Amino acid sequence: MRILGSWLWLLLAVAAAWAEPPPVVRDAQAPAVKELVDLASLEAGFRFDLRYATPNNFVHATLYPVARAYLQRDAAKALVEVQHELAERGLGLKIFDAYRPLAVQQRMWDLIHDDRYVSNPALNAGRHTRGTAVDLTLVNSEGHDLPMPTPFDDFTERAHRDATGIPEEAARNSKLLESVMLKHGFLPYPFEWWHFDFRDWKSHPPLDVPLEQLK
Repeated sequence: MRILGSWLWLLLAVAAAWAEPPPVVRDAQAPAVKELVDLASLEAGFRFDLRYATPNNFVHATLYPVARAYLQRDAAKALVEVQHELAERGLGLKIFDAYRPLAVQQRMWDLIHDDRYVSNPALNAGRHTRGTAVDLTLVNSEGHDLPMPTPFDDFTERAHRDATGIPEEAARNSKLLESVMLKHGFLPYPFEWWHFDFRDWKSHPPLDVPLEQLK
């Protein structure tokens, strides 16, 4: 059953990857760019650990010149709803990454070349590039991370959603995050417990506007 589940996730991921993406948007004044919302401005209580604005990431280099996290307006609104529901449990969200310019996506792909963990820009121009993907985890009321199956950006099979042998508490936390995100329209990515795509992500164009140009 686990093998069948893995193959089903893989087929869905491949189908999405080969879907023809809309043209890349590079104009900072374009409507799709204007719909990006700075998550910090929402004052929803999100915590941030924006790894790609520091060298503390798998590239070991600072990829973003500013530490900001943006999502498309509808996805941002849904994420606030997730945060509010978790707050009722004394929990919250810590965000690692959100919108990612296509140029940064290409730099990551050049290092990894494994589209389970980094989307191949030549196939679908990425997921984070659309402003509809978010990488995150759960924290308690004091902002401390809850145990999860792996650290962020652990590109091994232990990060997969169907991984076995995960400690019970970590597996339970991952499932809680997944269930609340699903309830509010975010689709769990099969190969990374921390990655979620908003339900209509393929309808949004990929963007290649640097973070420092966003207002």
